[in-house]
Amino acid sequence: MIRLFVIDQQAFFRQGICSSLSQLPDIEILGEADVGERVIPTIESLPPDVVLLGVDAAPSDGLQLCHMIKQHVPSVAVIVLSSQLEDDQFFKAIKAQASAYLSKMVTPEELESAIRRCANGEHPINDTLINRPKVAEQILQQFHELSREKEAATFVSPLTVRETEILNYIAQGYLNKQIADVLDVSEQTIKNHVTSILRKLNVNARTQAVVVAIRKGLVSIDEE
Repeated sequence: MIRLFVIDQQAFFRQGICSSLSQLPDIEILGEADVGERVIPTIESLPPDVVLLGVDAAPSDGLQLCHMIKQHVPSVAVIVLSSQLEDDQFFKAIKAQASAYLSKMVTPEELESAIRRCANGEHPINDTLINRPKVAEQILQQFHELSREKEAATFVSPLTVRETEILNYIAQGYLNKQIADVLDVSEQTIKNHVTSILRKLNVNARTQAVVVAIRKGLVSIDEE
């Protein structure tokens, strides 16, 4: 089953999407919500495979939310839906790490295909570049600058803000359940973050992760 969450400022649109997709045997609707930061804890507590994110009412807020979702739950694929597809917005969607950028006029078949592809780890947004040469040129022009930004961010910390927060709790001796209680999320959410932390730091155990993180200056242990 593909777990899906729908976000849009129009309740009627959200409910219509949920009603239509809930009829499919391989898709489970986890929930729907308005655009806003308050949706992040909900997504963290029960991570979906795919998020449908409408960005019409406040495009900048919607794309910022896309970036925040990827920061807090990197495994989630975000499909950005917009009534007016524009090159500038498309480029920003790529920077926000969206997996797909589609028109709200998309056919049910096209949307279902995009959802399944994104859940499978694909990035249909790359296919769209073929039909948007100006965006492709813009990406090429800024490639070196974006690469430098990414390298700088990785040098400072390869971990997200939430992963660093969790690693600090691990360094203090907290267990997954204790961290989950403190952050008010599910224990499975913490397990998912720990798995990501171990992978990014290239270690196999929590203790090793703490040692590596201390050496890199990602976390610190205050001595009393």
